[in-house]
Amino acid sequence: MKFRCERDVLLEALATAGRAVSSRGALPVLSGIRTELRGDLLLLSATDLELSISVEVEVAGLGDGLAVIPARLLVDIVRALDPGAVVVEIIDDTAQVSSGRSEFSLRLIPADEFPRSPEIDVVPLSVDAKSLAQALKQVVPAASSDDSRPVLTGVHVAAEGGGLRLVATDSYRLAVRDLVDTPVLAEGQDVLLPSRALAELTRLLSSAGTVQLRLGEREASFACGNSRLTTRLIEGSFPNYRTLIPRNHPNRLTVSREVLLDAVRRVRLLARESTPIRLVQKADGLELLAMTQDVGQAHESVDAAYVGTELTVAFNPEYLMAGLEATSADEVVLESLDARNPAVLRGVGNEDFFYLLMPVRVS
Repeated sequence: MKFRCERDVLLEALATAGRAVSSRGALPVLSGIRTELRGDLLLLSATDLELSISVEVEVAGLGDGLAVIPARLLVDIVRALDPGAVVVEIIDDTAQVSSGRSEFSLRLIPADEFPRSPEIDVVPLSVDAKSLAQALKQVVPAASSDDSRPVLTGVHVAAEGGGLRLVATDSYRLAVRDLVDTPVLAEGQDVLLPSRALAELTRLLSSAGTVQLRLGEREASFACGNSRLTTRLIEGSFPNYRTLIPRNHPNRLTVSREVLLDAVRRVRLLARESTPIRLVQKADGLELLAMTQDVGQAHESVDAAYVGTELTVAFNPEYLMAGLEATSADEVVLESLDARNPAVLRGVGNEDFFYLLMPVRVS
């Protein structure tokens, strides 16, 4: 196998596929990128058995072939080269990488040990890439990173009102986004997709117009542009999140999203060691307060409209900021029942997303 490709083109493709490379070291072959050349089409693939990413690139093919090359070294080498043409040639059990006066030789990994991605033999469904990317950015960060509860590390995707509903929670916060007029799933159908795979998918969607979705019994694949991502579905039942959503919110705070976000960023500088930020909601506005023993305190007043009884609610500042950043509106509404029950954050005039946040109990 031998081909020539511009460094920047090759580097982008290698970096994209390389995000699926395993870092656990269980199987040596999973640390490599499968490189297959057919004519002028180069297919780069990587997998950790849970997530697979493949990328197609047009190159100047000089001889077909197949090899598995150590991913991290290959990416580092190509990144370090000067801009210009890069030549990759497989000779016996080595990959020769050259550009200008630079030459590198890498030992190959046996290609016959590389696992193949499963083929999902169903008709693909088209989804608008921009809408899906925005929804994933709003929901995925709320998923848990604790592998001891696998179902919480996923995003629950279900048919809802003729469209899709995406839900994620780590038990401290809950993000819900509706994609209306996106009838991808049958009524009553739902799947649980790994948040890590969806975070990688968000990167791929940035330059795509549409994405082709295939859902199988155990896997899901997303094809957009010259890239394809395949992931295993998470087995298990997602918790009944609807019971967490309060039915009434007698207290309602309306405030500029950017103003509140900037204030939280400043005040949290004094919220050390998991110290929450207190939101003092009163008829004449909003006050933010953070106090850390033996360090100091921060206080800031914010113009806001408030309807309800005077209420002080404390939140984890990181979770509060994440909710504000995910809300796409100039103004936000924070609806609460009291200082112990979940509060709901919404964008004014934007009903397709809401963020539920558990308060922190303070004395």
